[in-house]
Amino acid sequence: MRVVGFGFRRSATLATLAEALERIETRHGPVDRLAAVESMRPLVQALGDARGLATLGVPDASLAKADTLTQSRHSREARGTGSVAEAVALLAAGPGATLLGPRLMSTDRRATAAVATGDTT
Repeated sequence: MRVVGFGFRRSATLATLAEALERIETRHGPVDRLAAVESMRPLVQALGDARGLATLGVPDASLAKADTLTQSRHSREARGTGSVAEAVALLAAGPGATLLGPRLMSTDRRATAAVATGDTT
């Protein structure tokens, strides 16, 4: 199962997330599900609905539990993790999940996306 996790600014749009998803799929191939922290889930849910993909929610408080490839000072201070997108992807993909690479940023720099493989069913 391939799950894309998103991290994004409140100013991000549906087009921003769609572009980030397209960049991820260009690099890593098709994905099965989308994911976001619960507090930011509605915009990712809209993208999932538009693309026919299920959307998973990850509790905001669990982000610090994931070991991420990227170590952003801003993300660490704001959310307790080096990369929200990477942490969300890992947590949503389930125990033993693996990132396929570091996060990718949207061209407008308002969103990041990362993909993990795991056993989420």
